[in-house]
Amino acid sequence: MNAAKLLVKALENEGVEAIHGVPGEENLDFLEAIRDSSIRLILTRHEQGAAFMAATYGRLTGKPGVCLATLGPGATNLVTGAAYAQLGAFPLLMITGQKPIKESKQGHFQIIEVVNMMQPLTKFTKQIVNVNRIPSIVREAFRQAQEERPGAVHLELPEDVAAEEVIESITPPVFKVSHTHSCRADEQVLDEAAEMIRAAKYPLLLIGAGANRSQVREALCDMVSRTGLYFFGTQMGKGVVDERSSQFLGTAALSDNDYIHCAIARSDLVINVGHDVVEKPPFFMEHGGTRVIHVNQNSAVVDNVYFPQLEVLGDMAHSVERLTEKLGRVEKDFAYFERVKDHLDEHLLERVDDPAFPMVPQRIVADVRKVMPDDGILALDNGVYKIWFARNYIAHQPHTVLLDNALASMGAGLPSAMEAARLHPDRKVLAVCGDGGFMMNSQELETAARLGLNLVVLVLNDGAYGMIRWKQYAGGLPDYGLTFNNPDFVLYAQAYGVGGHRVESAEGLAPLLESCFKQGGVHLIDLPVDYSDNNRVLIDELKQKVCLV
Repeated sequence: MNAAKLLVKALENEGVEAIHGVPGEENLDFLEAIRDSSIRLILTRHEQGAAFMAATYGRLTGKPGVCLATLGPGATNLVTGAAYAQLGAFPLLMITGQKPIKESKQGHFQIIEVVNMMQPLTKFTKQIVNVNRIPSIVREAFRQAQEERPGAVHLELPEDVAAEEVIESITPPVFKVSHTHSCRADEQVLDEAAEMIRAAKYPLLLIGAGANRSQVREALCDMVSRTGLYFFGTQMGKGVVDERSSQFLGTAALSDNDYIHCAIARSDLVINVGHDVVEKPPFFMEHGGTRVIHVNQNSAVVDNVYFPQLEVLGDMAHSVERLTEKLGRVEKDFAYFERVKDHLDEHLLERVDDPAFPMVPQRIVADVRKVMPDDGILALDNGVYKIWFARNYIAHQPHTVLLDNALASMGAGLPSAMEAARLHPDRKVLAVCGDGGFMMNSQELETAARLGLNLVVLVLNDGAYGMIRWKQYAGGLPDYGLTFNNPDFVLYAQAYGVGGHRVESAEGLAPLLESCFKQGGVHLIDLPVDYSDNNRVLIDELKQKVCLV
């Protein structure tokens, strides 16, 4: 048995069922070992797509996804995926090849310092040199990828090391890994937190990205129901608690001056469950202003916009359960929050039936919500439409809105949706991409078709990098340098052997989505979009907004 086979056995021992990637000649022994194993190779058309898919596997399962690339350009193509997983807290293991390290006749051809390159982007990166240590190295990589805060790890397997013979008795040790977090918050700290909440006039509950990683939904739903607290969420905290709740005040898609910020400004205490400082701040803290209780497994990463006054550290579900028991019904005057809620709901109904074409974002979001079931999965690429979906799309369950508010990389939407569709073939999965982000990994349509996925890809077509154009307008700058031409997306989809469709009227979107889901398979929908409301609603009107008294 060679080292490559031992590595694959170690991966099998960790429960790996698939490896996404693009192999190179330096991976051939490893590739052969995969062929002779229980692990499935998912060949992608670009290493970035492989990394995004594997990271999404980690995001949805809590177990590290695995991706593969060769040395040099293959490894550099994983860099964005590494950053995506590291900032987003998605467990990911990257395996790259390398030229022989003991004797090579190719000079420095394709050789770069991959381990050093990965150092700032991962929790753990290591070149495998001693084949006898492969089982323990793999176990350490998985431990670090999976433990809070999850993230990216990397292993480099040189070509000559992969071919080295190992003693067959050196087999991966069997690990029984418990993912239950036994650490619990101190009762005295919980008492102090409960007292702060009772003493506050206008306490607010904030649900962050970390709550979407932990089994805290049931505890939070119980807290909202029993205490009567109003709550809001960050973009990556969407769906942890059903947003149809009458106590839901919205998603903080912007950091300031949105409707939800009227409630935050009135609040004197925010109970922040699962906050992750890598997310775009849901609000800006002011010294001497709103106080914050940090409820999390890890202590707060303090910066100039986040400096909580109390930390409740330990298993989040247990902390929330104990706080709920200590608080009971929170008897406060929530009339102001009720008015903010009414005002927000009224705002979110604007233009949801607008017949204008190209379609306005409000109608697009509303029609998508009508079509998607409670457990339907929406995977968003990165663009200005992400703000519209974060604000206007009401999530019913956890992990049904996959958006990235950490690295916020374009090109992630399609691969992320593909992995969601692979893991959940019986659920409706919709990728929503801008035309700019879609074209960054559009070649993965072939992968989606080859895998036989059930997936609909909605491409919002405005012929521009809309987010930056919106920022350009907000900065008072001339409209310059951000428009482009697109291919015929219908023909483009058909060239990959998937369904290609174009929406011709506002009334046509919802029925077309329903039809594509009913047919099954992969479909692309080209949807012309009118983003003029980006400026009117998200800049001009919000500047003029006056918080209700």
